Amino acid sequence: MSRLPVIVGFGGYNAAGRSSFHHGFRRTVLESLPAAVRQETLAGLAVMMKLVRVEEGQYLDEERVVLTPADIEARFAETIIQGTLVRRIEKRYLDVDAAHWQKNLTVTGEAGKPFSFITLAKQLPEPLPSDWVVEPLNDTEVMVTMYDGCDMKLDSYRPLPVKSAGQLPSGFDPAELYASRFHPRGLQMTIIAATDALRSSGLEWKTIVDRVQPDEVAVFASSAMSQLDENSFGGLMQSRLKGNRVSAKQLALGLNSMPADFINAYILGSVGTTGAITGACASFLYNLQKGTEMITSGRARVVLVGNGEAPVTQECIEGYGAMGALATEDGLRAIEGRDDVDFRRASRPFSQNCGFTLAESAQFFLLMDDELALELGADIHGAVTDVFINADGFKKSISAPGPGNYLTMAKAVHSAMQIVGEERVRSRSFVHAHGSSTPANRVTESELLDRIAEAFGIADWPIAAAKAFVGHSLASASADQLASALGTFKYQIVPGIKTIDAVADDVHQQHLRISTRDVPRSDDPLEVCFINSKGFGGNNASAVVLAPSAVERMLRKRHGDAVFDEYLARRKTTQAAATAYDQRALKGQLDIIYNFGNDMIDDRELQISTESIRVPGFEQPLVFRQDDRFSDMAGD
Repeated sequence: MSRLPVIVGFGGYNAAGRSSFHHGFRRTVLESLPAAVRQETLAGLAVMMKLVRVEEGQYLDEERVVLTPADIEARFAETIIQGTLVRRIEKRYLDVDAAHWQKNLTVTGEAGKPFSFITLAKQLPEPLPSDWVVEPLNDTEVMVTMYDGCDMKLDSYRPLPVKSAGQLPSGFDPAELYASRFHPRGLQMTIIAATDALRSSGLEWKTIVDRVQPDEVAVFASSAMSQLDENSFGGLMQSRLKGNRVSAKQLALGLNSMPADFINAYILGSVGTTGAITGACASFLYNLQKGTEMITSGRARVVLVGNGEAPVTQECIEGYGAMGALATEDGLRAIEGRDDVDFRRASRPFSQNCGFTLAESAQFFLLMDDELALELGADIHGAVTDVFINADGFKKSISAPGPGNYLTMAKAVHSAMQIVGEERVRSRSFVHAHGSSTPANRVTESELLDRIAEAFGIADWPIAAAKAFVGHSLASASADQLASALGTFKYQIVPGIKTIDAVADDVHQQHLRISTRDVPRSDDPLEVCFINSKGFGGNNASAVVLAPSAVERMLRKRHGDAVFDEYLARRKTTQAAATAYDQRALKGQLDIIYNFGNDMIDDRELQISTESIRVPGFEQPLVFRQDDRFSDMAGD
């Protein structure tokens, strides 16, 4: 009997704000929310963005005037709206109108004559060019006479053709929330996002760990692009070219496994399984597959899965831009037919579009097996029953789509039908499409979804596309989709693709429903979501996610009404603790977990026997498992 991987906590940060308790989702459907819910989320964003502050539980403006959530909406709603989701790249990242680069300059003397200049002796190149003659002038300066000329590189500035990205809310800086010295931005985001996911569960981490063996905890997290800012690979590659020194941390902190490593070392103190799996834009689902397989097989009981990606850098923008993959200012101007470009509509899935929009995001999900979740009284937000991954076979272009995504989506739909029934999939499922906003994707993905729908008898399949709001965060992209899907299960709203006016004529939609407005589903609740992801290189993945209502039916059937009713009683305490965290977080008290050098394990204190290992700080021993896998071949 396979254990069911259930989601008992989730959180993170992207262009929509904080993901836990569905606040990020709420930001994407603001116009469809009741006033009180909308105002609560806006107030939380106002605090994040430093538009208001909180003292003694009250919201205050810069003049210390007390504000209600309604006051905050009236005064700051437009500022919050303009400072979240996809928008023009802010200067805290880079100046897209004056991006720094070096221009080559060839210098020679008049009519081939030698010429001279004065410089500091310590600035002379090593070795000296053969045509240079150097004459000391004093203790520090020299006169250089050059006979053949030379090539120089001079600082220059130019506008970037790409000017939009999905950025964390304006004014919100992860570096300010904990002792983040020399941490790349992607790892800063990982620390605060993983904290948010853990806090959202309403369970203390020690309470969870005390119920399981040390190796029954697993962490799977990565960053597809590694870390690329000046504190990591970016600084490593640029330092000598800029005349600076490489630091001892830049290489180590740049590794794409660092999100998982930081979580183990500074948040969980875990000694369990760990991994950093990358599959381009499908990386989150690759990690999610590993996490769910660990739980269903019984090799882990608790898994934290996620990604942290911070690619809003000049190098990433220019790299993807050189491929013609990103939406440019000129491309958007051509689509909109006007000179004044609305960068908030840069990401345009399934409509007239010209490329995707880079974004930063860190998202994490806390999974447990169903038995442990019931035992602890965990609040269950959904379940992940399957993640399917298939490659594309032989390819001509490494970035072009291929047949693998047909395999993943078909297997996902077939799997869901076996679990919840054919009719529920046909009438109560929806798709969170990859929806990258490229001209190729709008055709190829819509065609495959339309064909899958036809094959399985689905007549009017709702399609959502989170990238319209938060952009494309590469490794974290499908995690953004999953967070949004959980919001749909909670509020029964399918977010419309509101950055477009109409679906493009070449989009296949005979069996699909692609709406430009939010679609309410309270009268016919959705119970299944298919998360679809396509990545460069033929990295295709599709996941099956079940709503809490479907999970509860399954758990009652497996464990019985009596056990489930006892669980519901325990869950009230957990939900109260989770809500208390949410209320603190809305007021800026994010309670970041960062245990630098705390409770380190002395390996000399490990107690090792032929049956088990006791690890200091862990309640339960690691008991060696009986291995019968090769019993038919074992022995002399």
